[in-house]
Amino acid sequence: MSNLFRLRTLRQPALLAALAVGLSACGGDSNSRRPDVQLPAYRLQLLHFADVDGGGTAALENVAEFSALVSHFRSLAPANTLLVSSGDNYIPGPIYQAGRETSLAGVLGKPGVGRGDVALLNALGVQASAVGNHDLDGGTAEFAGIISPDGDWDGADFPWLSANLDFSTDGSLAPLVATDGQSVTNNPGKLAGSATVMVNGERIGLVGAVTPTLASITSTGGITISPSPVNPDTDAMLEELAAAIQPAVDALTDDGINKIILLAHMQQISVEKGLAPLLSDVDIIVAGGSNTLLATSMDALHPGDTAADTYPLGFTSATGEPVLVVNTNGDYTYLGRLVVDFDENGELLTNSVVPGVSGAWATLETVISQLGASPIDDVEEVADALRDVLSDKEGNVAGFTDVFLEGRRNFVRSQETNLGNLTADANLWYARQADATAAISLKNGGGIRAAIGQIIAPPGSTDESEVELLPPQENEFKPAGAVSQLDIETSLAFNNAVSLVTVTAAELHDLMEYAVSGANPGATPGYFPQIGGMRFSFDPTATARTGDDTNQGAATNGERIQTLVVDGDVVVANGTLQGDPARSFRMATLQYLVRCIADSGGNIENATCGDNYPFKNLTAPDRRDLASTVDFPGTAYDPGLSDFSVSGGEQDALAEYLLAQHADAENAFTLAETPAEQDERIQNLSQRNDTLAP
Repeated sequence: MSNLFRLRTLRQPALLAALAVGLSACGGDSNSRRPDVQLPAYRLQLLHFADVDGGGTAALENVAEFSALVSHFRSLAPANTLLVSSGDNYIPGPIYQAGRETSLAGVLGKPGVGRGDVALLNALGVQASAVGNHDLDGGTAEFAGIISPDGDWDGADFPWLSANLDFSTDGSLAPLVATDGQSVTNNPGKLAGSATVMVNGERIGLVGAVTPTLASITSTGGITISPSPVNPDTDAMLEELAAAIQPAVDALTDDGINKIILLAHMQQISVEKGLAPLLSDVDIIVAGGSNTLLATSMDALHPGDTAADTYPLGFTSATGEPVLVVNTNGDYTYLGRLVVDFDENGELLTNSVVPGVSGAWATLETVISQLGASPIDDVEEVADALRDVLSDKEGNVAGFTDVFLEGRRNFVRSQETNLGNLTADANLWYARQADATAAISLKNGGGIRAAIGQIIAPPGSTDESEVELLPPQENEFKPAGAVSQLDIETSLAFNNAVSLVTVTAAELHDLMEYAVSGANPGATPGYFPQIGGMRFSFDPTATARTGDDTNQGAATNGERIQTLVVDGDVVVANGTLQGDPARSFRMATLQYLVRCIADSGGNIENATCGDNYPFKNLTAPDRRDLASTVDFPGTAYDPGLSDFSVSGGEQDALAEYLLAQHADAENAFTLAETPAEQDERIQNLSQRNDTLAP
């Protein structure tokens, strides 16, 4: 008799919803089902995840429990199970950098950046992954070195997929391009648009896709992206994106495959939801990049977590077939599990999805214990080796805070936060060491990758009101309130260089219109600003700026900025530019954002401005990168209080600032986080009144 959809007795009432299910392709005792229900022609257990790119200790704290879930569910039905990632498998940060330490040779063979992260994926048994934006953050050459064999490093054990990227146009990646539609076992460490995998006696088609805005949020090198340019009209963009993906799906169906999964890394789950009704013959879309937690009402969640929607989301395809969209939160906090049946024609049977069987499985000790699951030994070995490297960094203290420093995605990409203020102020303070005329600071909220502090909830609580946001807690490496090297490297994982540019009042107005152009309810655009030295108010319901990264070259001029003030100088009032539009301000910003402007040596790193910020064609930018020895020979401007990171980078700026201003517990940072209706620097007029207007 099959164990199909059988409840396993659980000791804790809160976990009675956690159903452990054995799987079989078909057959079984007739008493295990109602007489009027036909047994399925085919059953699939899809295990999935994405966005394990937190960069700090969170992923390592969860990965052993995550592996226990994978191992347990795979053991129930190894022939029926498929494990996939929808991208962002790592991010430049502490774990990524730890991979290059010589002490990792025993588990990696040949150390190198990012290889520790991929070794974890290999040990988990991942069978395919979409290419995520952060997978390319180190550049295409670095990406190639991470996923492909190199001496004693075996590379990734699985292919990386994206049908709307042409990897052959990049010199570093062209040698890794494989033919579409080949078996995943034939192409480990290779790049393709699609692949196939044998599961339970049938070939499953896998297609990858990534956000078409890729060039503005990561380092794409010579990769050709489709569609390009990105249509600012959302509906049109979705149609163009679907048109770029559909041929890869059609090629698989022409090859006789009738079960197809799209591994999509679109950054906003609204895009995956928009694609579902536009595509044909796609059965399941595994979303990625948005860290959206989909869960059933029966799923146990981590303290403080709330499901954004149910699991799975159901849609109807362009040809009338059911389509399911699934996603979970990142950093190995949840394993997505979809157990679903198909009929003899390969059509997905939506009523076969049972809540509590399918859903988000949390990496909670109680869940693991009740399942009787055990971690994968190889995963623990790699994780332990990485932890040993990271422990030294946690003990290197740069400063102190008495408050939780808010750096979580939904906050830094939608409103002012205290960590956003702190790092923007640190960049401005650091820039003034090199140029005393620096007056304002601007950075993208998406460059802040994690909060600094601890989120605490009573055991078993799911009530948000009971969750406490605390400053860093004492541990074996550091005292209470201490901000460590690891905290800084994790939060500012990209470690962009601080740059100086000069902008006119008119140019600043256009920059800030772009900065809030994506601010909408529920949206989390990475280019939302965090600022220092200035304050502004904006109306998110007013006309948003549209167009490319050319300053004052917008297709549609923005009308959202209502008031903008720089140290008493009113730049914008009542939505209108004030005073001489040519008066200028020296700005501390990030090299990533201004890479489209030639530096003092005449070099342009990339024609596209980072995050598509309109820094292109400034009147007299006089760009200077503070980490550049061309602009500033030696480090005469560097305070020299911290040395764990390169001078002139964001990590060094924050560490130097903390050591200068908040070096001990008596002088700890004290600016508590406030809700949007109390924010002062960035005043959202849908949340509060404008107190900046003259």
